[in-house]
Amino acid sequence: MFSAFPWSQPPDRPMVETNAIQVWRTKLDCEPAAGQPWETWLAPDEKARAARFVFSRDRRRFIAARGILRAILGQYLQRHPADIEFTYGTNGKPALRSNRWQSMIHFNLSHSHGLAVYAVADGREVGIDVEAVRPGTADNGVIDLAFTEREVAELHALPLHLRDEAFALGWTRKEAYIKARGMGMAFPLESVEVSLSPGQPEVLHTADTSRWSLRSFRPAPGFVGAVVGEGRNWELRLWNYGDLKPLS
Repeated sequence: MFSAFPWSQPPDRPMVETNAIQVWRTKLDCEPAAGQPWETWLAPDEKARAARFVFSRDRRRFIAARGILRAILGQYLQRHPADIEFTYGTNGKPALRSNRWQSMIHFNLSHSHGLAVYAVADGREVGIDVEAVRPGTADNGVIDLAFTEREVAELHALPLHLRDEAFALGWTRKEAYIKARGMGMAFPLESVEVSLSPGQPEVLHTADTSRWSLRSFRPAPGFVGAVVGEGRNWELRLWNYGDLKPLS
C-alpha cells in the first residue's frame, strides 16, 4: 500500500541510514534557486546528453534533474555539486566514482512529466520509478507485452476507473526492480510479477524475491512511485527537495 508517512523537509545535513531509504521529490519546471547554476555543474557527458534533446522542455528537465541530483548528493557528501563524479554500469545505472563513497551511498532517480524523485540508501542497491497516471494507458497494448497473464487478469478484474492507476502501479514496480538490479530495458518485464490493485499491499515475485523489498508511494496528485531496495529491514523517509517550494 502507499506509504502513510508524510512528506517533510530534510535535515540541514542529511545522512544515510542503515535502516531507511530516503526518497526526495521535486518539480523540474522551475528556475534554479539563487546560486545553483545547474548546467554549469554537469560533466561533459551530461552536457552532451542534454544537447541531444530535440525539444527545449525535455532538455531543461534533464539539466534540472541532473543538477538537483548533484545538489542532493552534495549535501550528503559535503562537496560542491560540480565536484561529484559518476561512473555508469553496463546498462547505464549511475554510481559515485569515488571509492570512498561508492560502497556506502547508493542512489537512483526517475522523472515523469516534470516531477522528479530520487532514492538514497546506505550500502544497499536501490531502484526508483515514478509515472504520471494517464488516461487510456491500461488499454494501449503494452500490458500484453510487459505483464504476466495473472497481472492482466488482475487488471481486467478492476473497475474501469482504477485500471489506469493499476497499470502505472505495475509499471513503476517493475521498473524500480529492474533499476535496482542495474538491468536495462532489454530485461523482460514479464519476468517480474507484481501486484496491481490500488490500495492493496505491494507484492513482488522474481527469481531472487528474497533479496528485495518493494514500497509504493504517492509523490503528487496524479502520480505514483515505487522503490525497490535490497533487504527487508528498511523504512521510507519522504523528503521535499529543500530549495524549491514543497509540492502540495
